[in-house]
Amino acid sequence: MDREELAGFLRGRRERIAPSDVGLPAGPRRRTPGLRREEVAQLAFISTEYYTRLEQARGPHPSREVIDGLARALRLSDAECHHLHHLAGTPPGPPDGPSRHVRQSVLDLLRRLPDTAGIVLSATFEVIAWNDLAVALLGDYSALPRRERNLVRQAFLTPPSPDRPLHDPADAEAFARTAAQRLRAAAARYPGDPEVSTLVADLLAGSPEFARLWAAHDVHAEPALRKTVHHPLVGPIALACDVLDLADRDQHVVLYTAEPGSPAEEALRLLAVIGTQRMDVPG
Repeated sequence: MDREELAGFLRGRRERIAPSDVGLPAGPRRRTPGLRREEVAQLAFISTEYYTRLEQARGPHPSREVIDGLARALRLSDAECHHLHHLAGTPPGPPDGPSRHVRQSVLDLLRRLPDTAGIVLSATFEVIAWNDLAVALLGDYSALPRRERNLVRQAFLTPPSPDRPLHDPADAEAFARTAAQRLRAAAARYPGDPEVSTLVADLLAGSPEFARLWAAHDVHAEPALRKTVHHPLVGPIALACDVLDLADRDQHVVLYTAEPGSPAEEALRLLAVIGTQRMDVPG
């Protein structure tokens, strides 16, 4: 661990970030450029005292989790994050399992698409990021335990509910095939990850349909370009579905958009207004 270099690197990156870059007010009494130390600490979920000691080259050896938190707080690029790990004496090795860390630029992209429902999926179909319209269209992922945010678990192991958005049967069947094929490929890429092996075991034990698809050993999946979501409040919504690959993170950005001037566009606008309100609950 190179404490002096680490301190200088953290200080330099902190001073180059404007408060507005991370959603903080600039305020009239800032005497130094960039963020304050306590603001970085808050964004990284560590104590201000701990972060101050790191910047003063007298801090303890930080864990990988602390370094990852600082990288997110300081909006480091992949190269800068790699450099930070080396300065801290925790060089990142090959991943044991699918990455759940979403690049800040991808999170910013989701927020800048107010007319598009967007989610980010890990290699195992866990929803790891979303925007407000995706919550209104597909459900509030923040209200679910992490285990239940997995779209494959939802598709094969969760009974249908009238309060949850559903897909057309043809869309659901296509997703089931795609999910089984991509999950088999992910299991081969991360053979030592216990979460991946547990997910596959649960699906094989709980879903004969998944077991049938898994037994086919298929690993090639055709993209589904259109999907119809049956929303409990506004009814069926026919949407384009585009998937962007984030190869360096083994993640996918899924974007749901409506044709301009279509009933689906009006439905998305209505959902953007009502959000996750329950219209069927008496006042």
